[in-house]
Amino acid sequence: MKILLTGANGYIGMRLLPQLLELGHEIICAVRDEKRLSVDALTRSKIEVVEVDFLEDVENTQIPSDIDAAYYLIHSMTTSIGDFDEKEALAAQNFNSLLSKTNVKQVIYLSGIVNDKKLSKHLSSRKNVEDILYQGSFDVTVLRAGIIVGSGSSSFEIIRDLCEKLPVMITPKWVLTRTQPIAIRDVIHFLTSVLGNSATYGQSFDIGGPDVLTYKGMLKGYAKVRGFKNWILTVPIMTPKLSSYWLYFVTSTSYKLAVNLVDSMKMEVVAKDNRLEKLLGVKTHSYEQAIAMAFKKIEQNLVVSSWKDSIASGQIRKDLEKYIQVPKYGVLQDKQSISIENEQAVLDKIWRIGGESGWYYANWLWKIRGFMDKLNGGPGLRRGRTHPDKIFPGDALDFWRVLLADKKGKRLLLFAEMRTPGEAWLEFKIDDKGQLHQTATFRPRGLRGRLYWYSVLPFHYFIFGGMIKKLARA
Repeated sequence: MKILLTGANGYIGMRLLPQLLELGHEIICAVRDEKRLSVDALTRSKIEVVEVDFLEDVENTQIPSDIDAAYYLIHSMTTSIGDFDEKEALAAQNFNSLLSKTNVKQVIYLSGIVNDKKLSKHLSSRKNVEDILYQGSFDVTVLRAGIIVGSGSSSFEIIRDLCEKLPVMITPKWVLTRTQPIAIRDVIHFLTSVLGNSATYGQSFDIGGPDVLTYKGMLKGYAKVRGFKNWILTVPIMTPKLSSYWLYFVTSTSYKLAVNLVDSMKMEVVAKDNRLEKLLGVKTHSYEQAIAMAFKKIEQNLVVSSWKDSIASGQIRKDLEKYIQVPKYGVLQDKQSISIENEQAVLDKIWRIGGESGWYYANWLWKIRGFMDKLNGGPGLRRGRTHPDKIFPGDALDFWRVLLADKKGKRLLLFAEMRTPGEAWLEFKIDDKGQLHQTATFRPRGLRGRLYWYSVLPFHYFIFGGMIKKLARA
């Protein structure tokens, strides 16, 4: 089958793509920026890529007319607090408009469980998208999932941060809300199994794992799998805003996502039927099995995708291309160069920078800067990196965003997403003479930006100088 995969660079899309290819389907990936499609060269050779922003006019967007099916995996919850529902509605309308030019028979939409009469803004928006898609010129199959548990998922990473960092937690009363988590492996199985299955056309199905738990139960279950105990005290006085700040400071989530998550966590999210499970003969994994499988992937360095690589987890919203040209005028720079002996070893070390590897010199200063950034509303260092030694354009790397990762051309370019009064780039490049060049570029925003640069200049002398020497010793 010829399949259009929207959200191909997202958490679910990156997991679904290899499974669809393995099943022999012809895949067209719809992404906002082709350069951000984080796949290897072999996968790239097997797919077709179409650039389309469903928040913009799609009238002139060209896609093949002989598409058999499409996956709708577009969500905007992490991008804003106030108007994400309007954005999701607009994206769905534009999607319908674009697919009206094709012969598509089935659209599969991954939504959220919406059985409560009183819905959060997030779940209400998902339901509205369902209604819009049902107006399209195709048959719709909707899969409504609760919390998705898997390596790199936002829910898993938040639970992981809370449990690993806080053996004793004082929590708001929403931790007593019931939910029905589902393993990412089961979600992908459902998504591929309903493809082309006419018995699922025009229907919405709840999907969930076998366990119905409170959020407190999920935290306890995580600790059990990891082999330690945690103590959770519940208080009734923590407001939604305070809860959002609590999640933001303790975990790697963005504040916008924290606000929307807290809003949803007040609602019970439990599957009301298991029709699809019976129809497809699927047996889902337990919550503790999902946690164990996630850690197996982490330990084997096989995490395929992470929510933290989403553009919405930082400051750049789109158009990475416009940041790739590092400005030369009106900027302040710290330039370092050093001769190297083992070019490949140095490159490998550069490609492992950040995350668990750290920044090779004065990591305690980097951690202080990350903490200050978190206090100021930035991402801090907690996003880490998805792969220990692979980097793709668009990836999050601590409080940087990867703009260019050209190992053959021996160049890595990062753009700062930390809160600064200006724009900052960090570049590593090896020339043909065996010289490693490390350049930090800052384009200040007014007097405040210049004062900021000169105030941290003494630290740059030690940090950047020490870092390039450590890299050269690879």
